[in-house]
Amino acid sequence: MAFLIASPADLADRGLVPGELDVIFVSGDAYVDHPSFAAALLGRLLEAEGYRVGVLARPDPDDVGAFRLLGRPRLAFLVTAGALDSMVSSYTANNKPRAADDYAPGGRPDLCLRADGTIGPGTAQRRNARPDRATIAYTAKCREAYKGVPIVVGGIEASLRRLAHYDYWSDKVRRSILLDAKADILVYGMGERALLEILRRLAGAADAGCPPEEVDFQGIRGSVWRSGRRPDLAPGSFEELPSFARVATDKAAYAEHFRIQYRNAEAASARILLEETEGRFIVQEPPAFPLGGAELDRLYEFPYERAPHPIYKAAGGVPALEEVRFSIVSSRGCFGACSFCAIALHQGRVVTARSRESILREAETLTRLPGWKGYIHDVGGPTANFRAASCAKAAHGGACVDRRCLAPEPCPALAVDHRDYLDILRALRALPGVKKVFIRSGIRFDYLMLDPDESFLRELVEFHVSGQLKVAPEHVSDPVLALMGKPPRAVYERFARRYAAMNRRLGRKQYLVPYFISAHPGAGIEEAVELAEYLRDTGFVPDQVQDFYPTPGSLSTAMYWTGTDPLSDAQIHVARGARERAMQRALLQYKKPENRHLVREALVLAGRQDLIGTGPRCLVR
Repeated sequence: MAFLIASPADLADRGLVPGELDVIFVSGDAYVDHPSFAAALLGRLLEAEGYRVGVLARPDPDDVGAFRLLGRPRLAFLVTAGALDSMVSSYTANNKPRAADDYAPGGRPDLCLRADGTIGPGTAQRRNARPDRATIAYTAKCREAYKGVPIVVGGIEASLRRLAHYDYWSDKVRRSILLDAKADILVYGMGERALLEILRRLAGAADAGCPPEEVDFQGIRGSVWRSGRRPDLAPGSFEELPSFARVATDKAAYAEHFRIQYRNAEAASARILLEETEGRFIVQEPPAFPLGGAELDRLYEFPYERAPHPIYKAAGGVPALEEVRFSIVSSRGCFGACSFCAIALHQGRVVTARSRESILREAETLTRLPGWKGYIHDVGGPTANFRAASCAKAAHGGACVDRRCLAPEPCPALAVDHRDYLDILRALRALPGVKKVFIRSGIRFDYLMLDPDESFLRELVEFHVSGQLKVAPEHVSDPVLALMGKPPRAVYERFARRYAAMNRRLGRKQYLVPYFISAHPGAGIEEAVELAEYLRDTGFVPDQVQDFYPTPGSLSTAMYWTGTDPLSDAQIHVARGARERAMQRALLQYKKPENRHLVREALVLAGRQDLIGTGPRCLVR
């Protein structure tokens, strides 16, 4: 099977000329034909449904000619910033430009698809060829290239900016990206169902000779549309959000706005959301229902090339592929509901999974790929050991809107069962040519601790860890952990003891590598000192520390902006200034000589001069 059409040469190879494609994806990422990359996965789906599909991957944002390479699409441009929000992709949590981009050709941020069909620096010689707020920039260029072509925006950037949202980089509330991009419709979440219905309606209009502006997009789950007047919605079918004018100036209104979104994030219970913005109206339809197992099997078993497009050969490929080349996506959705993670508002909390047979077929495909050395790098999803809905209610009626499944305490209705996942792992280990199966996409250790059967922990330690198991307790202060949606510190400590005991029992010498976040809302200098003392007492020295990053759409970002927990209205401390954020980060790496002055400053500020000196409990001399 050939790659999707991504260059004029590909068009010629298919016997086509520019202008004969139905849809063209415009993406901020280089094109890799692998199911972990959205343009490939959705492109293969559309191709299977009979559409002619093209991909303009990382086009030169300053040259309209790059957007005309494949001609005018018959139905629509499908625009996405890429696998990450473009601002997150381009800037660190401290707003410094990133030096590399794994989703760019050769990892070089300056490279793009040029108007002559080659890969190289763009006409403006940008340091980063992925423009800031790429969804908006790309949509404008599509309009410039071909007026009148419908534009559908989607992907993580559009999905999490679909309504009024706090933007960390401008430090203000921005309106829906649908308005700023001037797109015709926005797809949020996992977009397969919505995208197929949108194209069905556009194709019907085109076949009937109707202009695309007359297409009615109302009623498509998983989409957001706009109206110049208040839409006629059935009473009781919708909930009105505080207006953009209110949330842009009133943080209490912003908290209410987020709370309503949060409570309408589950497909089975959500209502339509209506938001007035400067005399216009944004309408968010309820989320699309998750794909079932058979539908996921079909998606992940399309004939992907599992390689970067050949146009990137001279640039050295696309680095992002290396992390997933020999990995298998086994599930979607996550009921972990961590506050700093936007998966609950993007994929949803109801977990659906691929079948055992489909996963084994994909594994057999991996064993035949160039570069295969016998190792499956990962089998998982947002959380590897979630393979089914959290309870019977979630499976049939959707996740609860008024409580989390695991934190701060596990729900009594939570169903804990690792047997299906274990069965898959055992079958994978038994495949000819498979030497080792790793689990790297994350284990929710508090869920594991609730399983009375030790089989999964035993086999995890015996077969699926390579020296280190990375887990994410995130902090040790219980009030901060509660705000994060994580279990209390004691749960992690019990898990660490059980993990160490299992390694001793099996004669393994393997370690836990915990991830921690500094400066999360609710964490002040005192809580950072508490975490530093924990690191001192356990002897763990983190090589890297993750600063809290207020990315669009997450509950933690709403906390950061409002200074409250939107779900309870409780006031919380927020580390806003660069100095406090730097001190919290330095405390987590207090042994580094370059952090000495910041650590001392933080300890004096916290009134903890007892930790300054030469004693065994001191953090700094």
